[in-house]
Amino acid sequence: MLEHLLVVAKQVATLFLLMGVGFLLGKKGRFSDKGLSEITYLLLYVVAGCIIVEALAEERDPALLLELGKDCLLLVGVYLLYALVAVPLFRRDAPDTRAALQFGSIYGNTGFMGFPLILGVLGQEAMLFAAVSSVIFTVFTWIHGVILMGGRAAFSPRKAVLNPGVIALAVGLPFFLLDWRLPPVVGDAVGFLSDLNTPLAMVVIGAQMAGADLPSTFTQARLYRASFVKLVAIPLLTALVLLPFRLNPLFYSTAVLLAATPSAGSTSMFSQQFGRDTKSAAQLITLSTILSIVTLPLFAVLAEVLGR
Repeated sequence: MLEHLLVVAKQVATLFLLMGVGFLLGKKGRFSDKGLSEITYLLLYVVAGCIIVEALAEERDPALLLELGKDCLLLVGVYLLYALVAVPLFRRDAPDTRAALQFGSIYGNTGFMGFPLILGVLGQEAMLFAAVSSVIFTVFTWIHGVILMGGRAAFSPRKAVLNPGVIALAVGLPFFLLDWRLPPVVGDAVGFLSDLNTPLAMVVIGAQMAGADLPSTFTQARLYRASFVKLVAIPLLTALVLLPFRLNPLFYSTAVLLAATPSAGSTSMFSQQFGRDTKSAAQLITLSTILSIVTLPLFAVLAEVLGR
């Protein structure tokens, strides 16, 4: 157990060192808002899709298909539970702040921080589970997340279906179902793009943190409450809800680790888009990311122990 804790802690520390590079560059003004936006677009619309396609196009046991179907249904149930958890949170805060904190309390940084962590701790085999989880996460953010931030009038069925995760799933699923492989040249290109996720995502997060008001971030009790929900309550709830189903240990650990990631970067983007409290959103992302260096290794060990 101690050995596993040290492995995870080392991986988390490595990710934070990469964030430190982005933080220093951000403080020196080497990243413009436009530049960060363009890199984020590359990560969301190209790199994340390549990760999903690459995971689905690898050789699989046919029996895994039935297991993935069950896992998907369970994840849908878990995210519905998250949506219920968010309802009573932060009722005493102003509506714009409440929406941002509710969103950031239940939706984690599964792509930018979750994927590198899963790859480093659990290996390439777990990336299939991470890819499928990412699709469900994306669909829920574009349905429940949009309604939470912008109201029912802001919901768009088109965006809920035509988003990067679902499109990548549509491209990669035939390879998985028919046991196809990508042509070597295409597979190499997809693999190289997938490899961009860890360094680029961490640098972007660090650069975004450089723009936050750190002194103010560490003095607001509501941000600590939201971080506790995201970093402790949500992953613990996930671990306990999934435990009775005796799932594949890789999937179980993947689901718990993704649930334990800090608040999603889309918390800030959605706040900006729908006119919510962008300052609180950015501060929550920053605080939860910093605190996750302690909580992520603990939940990685918990998932490994319970998943047995």
